[in-house]
This record gives sequence, C-alpha cells and structure tokens, in this order.
Amino acid sequence: MCLALAPVQLGLLLWLGRRRNGRFSLRGVVSYLDKPIPRGRLVAIVAPLIVQMVVLSFAFTPVDNFVYQWLFWWIPFEGAGSATGYFAGYSRTAVIVSVASCIPLTGLAFPIIEELYFRGFLLPRLSRLGRWAPVVNTALFSLYHLWSPWVFLSRVIFMLPAVWLVWRKKDLRVSIGMHAGTTLLLSTGGTIALLLNFVRL
Repeated sequence: MCLALAPVQLGLLLWLGRRRNGRFSLRGVVSYLDKPIPRGRLVAIVAPLIVQMVVLSFAFTPVDNFVYQWLFWWIPFEGAGSATGYFAGYSRTAVIVSVASCIPLTGLAFPIIEELYFRGFLLPRLSRLGRWAPVVNTALFSLYHLWSPWVFLSRVIFMLPAVWLVWRKKDLRVSIGMHAGTTLLLSTGGTIALLLNFVRL
C-alpha cells in the first residue's frame, strides 16, 4: 500500500491539481470539500456510521467465510474470523511493532487517500448515473480490494450508507470520518489488546 496506493491515488490527484492550478493542490480535482454539514451534525452522522460499519463487518464474517469456501477456497487465507492466524511464527515484539505501525498508515492515512480518490474524485464523475452513482462507486471500491474478493458483498453493504450520504450531502467528511474513524479505532484497539495480552499469539 505504501508503494502503490499512496503514489498512485494521491500522486494522480496531486498531479491533476498541479496541471489545473499550477501547484500541488486538490482544488478543482477533489469535490465535496465545501463542508456544508455543520460540525455537530457531522459528528451525529459519522458516529452511528462507525458503529454500523463495525457491527456489520463482524456480523457478515460468516457470510464472507461462506463465500470464500464456496468460490475462493483456492486462495490461501486464514479466515475473516481469525485475529491471530497471520501472526503465527513471529515474536511478540515483531507483531506489536507491525500492528502499531498500521495505526498511522492503514488506520488513518490510507483510508483518507482512498476517500479522496473514490468519493472526492471518482464519485462526482459518475454523476451521469444519477441515483446509481453511489452504488456503482461503492461496487468499484469493493472490487478494488482485489486481495479479498469474498468480502465484496459485505463491503458494499457496510460502505454504501456513507457513500450515499456523501453523494446526497456533498460533504466528503462523512465517508472520511466513517472510513478512517473505523480503521483507526480497530487498529488502535487491536494494538492495545495485544499490549495488554487480551489477544494470545
């Protein structure tokens, strides 16, 4: 993700901004930055979206595992319900350092970049699709996660409400708040759980 996501998605946006503005800028390239939703109302919208994303992602774990076993059994995968399978064979220190490094990267920076690209750049350019624009955008975002195609359906379901609200309210902070808020919460919580030995390696 450090070698592909940030340079490709953010790099493209900044390059387009430089072509348009004569300097590295997102103005005129990324939409929905005018902040039409008042801050208090934004928090009241984003907080329930984070809760629903966490709840639905865990609730759909059996569905994800079923789709994996039915269609993608040939891809090596520990399973959506496994919290520690990936860590087998590594020292506790290595695991904690690796997981902690995810907090600023996969917990915060990468979700923001994905939202700038998918919701701020791509979604407005699907406007000709009308009400289908948020659905198509969410499907493209889910397909883009090539490393876990068995999560396509659940990812569409738990991402669509925020994408629809961004499209409806024209405020990118909704999906940034939900996406980055959820990943930051989970990566920080996972690191704390490891540090306090709530999760056995």
